[in-house]
Amino acid sequence: MKNLNIKQLFLGAALLIMGILLGRFVFDDSTAPIQHEDHHHETLGEVWTCSMHPQIRSNTPGKCPMCGMDLVAVSSSGIDHLDLNQVQMTEAALKLADIQTVIVGTTTPEKQVYLPGRIEADERGIANVTAHFSGRVERLYADFTGQFINRGQLLATLYSPDLVTAQKELFEAMKFKSTNPSFYEAAVQKLKLWELTDHQIREIEQKGEPLYNFNVYAPRSGTIISRKISEGEHVMDGQTLFEIADLNQLWVLFDAYESDLPWIKVGDSITFNVQSLPGRTFKSVVTFIDPVVNNQTRTASIRTEITNINDQLKPEMFVEGIVIAGLVTSGETLVIPKTAILWTGKRAIVYVKDPNYTTPTFEFREIELGTDAGEYYVVNQGLSIGEEIAANGVFKIDGAAQLQGKFSMMNPQGNRSANLHQHQDLDLKSEDIQAFTVPHEFKQEVIGIFEAYLPITEALVNSDVYGAKKAAQLLLSQIEQVDMRLISGDAHVEWMEDSKVLTSAAASLSEANDVENARTSLPILSDQLFQTLVKFDVKPRAYRIFCPMAFETHGAYWLSNSSTIRNPYRGQAMLDCGSVHQVLQ
Repeated sequence: MKNLNIKQLFLGAALLIMGILLGRFVFDDSTAPIQHEDHHHETLGEVWTCSMHPQIRSNTPGKCPMCGMDLVAVSSSGIDHLDLNQVQMTEAALKLADIQTVIVGTTTPEKQVYLPGRIEADERGIANVTAHFSGRVERLYADFTGQFINRGQLLATLYSPDLVTAQKELFEAMKFKSTNPSFYEAAVQKLKLWELTDHQIREIEQKGEPLYNFNVYAPRSGTIISRKISEGEHVMDGQTLFEIADLNQLWVLFDAYESDLPWIKVGDSITFNVQSLPGRTFKSVVTFIDPVVNNQTRTASIRTEITNINDQLKPEMFVEGIVIAGLVTSGETLVIPKTAILWTGKRAIVYVKDPNYTTPTFEFREIELGTDAGEYYVVNQGLSIGEEIAANGVFKIDGAAQLQGKFSMMNPQGNRSANLHQHQDLDLKSEDIQAFTVPHEFKQEVIGIFEAYLPITEALVNSDVYGAKKAAQLLLSQIEQVDMRLISGDAHVEWMEDSKVLTSAAASLSEANDVENARTSLPILSDQLFQTLVKFDVKPRAYRIFCPMAFETHGAYWLSNSSTIRNPYRGQAMLDCGSVHQVLQ
């Protein structure tokens, strides 16, 4: 029995070993692919990111640490292999940012040009009545300005000692008319030079006595627009006595800025309104464009002509005109909406959608712009027909590019380590910024912009996105109202560049759909406004404050009129986070 158990034991062990070997032989090939699949999954993997903060990366799903939104999965093979001039956004991010695109095409550019103007008398219908001899005004018949007179109407009577003497010379010459006709002709010619007519000279000869008073008649019909003499006044030869204008035909003179001149040509139709005649619209045609630009106003005069029916229009009335003009070009022109353009310094930036990617991908591109075409700009270089560009929410795409360290408006060189606030300089001092001398009136305009900026930060302190958007719209209005004629030269050029950045940032903030988007636009707006204040030596008692905890601890600046810290980036959660870095006062 014992021997049998030992044999059975050995037999069982042998069978077990054979079973193991056989199982390994049979199933070895099937297990290898399973191990390969696991390794392959580990290599490709998935990256989880936030649709609104694409700089967030996680190997596992969860919540965004910045905004609390659910992370979405994107393939790691997509974003990591983009060029520095490309930025990728998820479909969810595009919808949340309300990004819209348009196809680039050609058209014949048209623009509504608004022209202020005034009514004036037609210079060709103005006649001056002058004295052709020295004398004294004995009687004045046309004695007030605005009086209408007819051609040949008696205006005044003059007494002239010189004419009396000349008549006596004529009487003496008449005695020798037959023997010395040249002497007689010289005496007659002398009277004619003083504008006496043949009829008056014959009348003098017939009477045989000199005339002491001579009448002055109107050379044409019209309205006296200027009376230069009074009764009893002595006048000199050549002195103007009256100005008479025909007010049936008038000029309407409009002032056109240099930038509007390419849009206006002789023959264009202009419609205009007169402030004193509400509801009435008048039409005229451009007949002349001044070839010289006024050095002070930087405008050129545009002239039209109009018939003054029923004397409704009067010289010196103010008018407001509109020209719907087409740009003179050789053919159709490439144009894009103004909303598609980001301005930075002298560069114009657009984001072009790349059709080679299934995930929305935009390419950062600098373009060369041509003429301002109202709501559009003519494109000289940099885009082609059929390309798709972002036309709404462009600033938000640029913000995403800055967060990812790509080419962007404030980071034109591109840097993987760059972030939204790379353009900020912690060591930027007032003395590092070139200053310009500008009039006090312009400084007051800039102070108005600073005061319009402050409600934005206060609204963001309270996480009030609607209040921030409304304040941003008011800021845009304040920027548009700045009178650029107050400055000239380099200062004018600098303000034009500053205003573009301020306008772009404020416009982006006004379109924000949540408070975090609004806060994203604040650093660029704040930094540019600080530089503008320093650049034009404007000191409204402003504090430049830095928050080290804004945007993933990268930090950001804002401006305040108080040294008390009220943080617009962190709101009530970290209200006093920040420190004053610089003071303007």
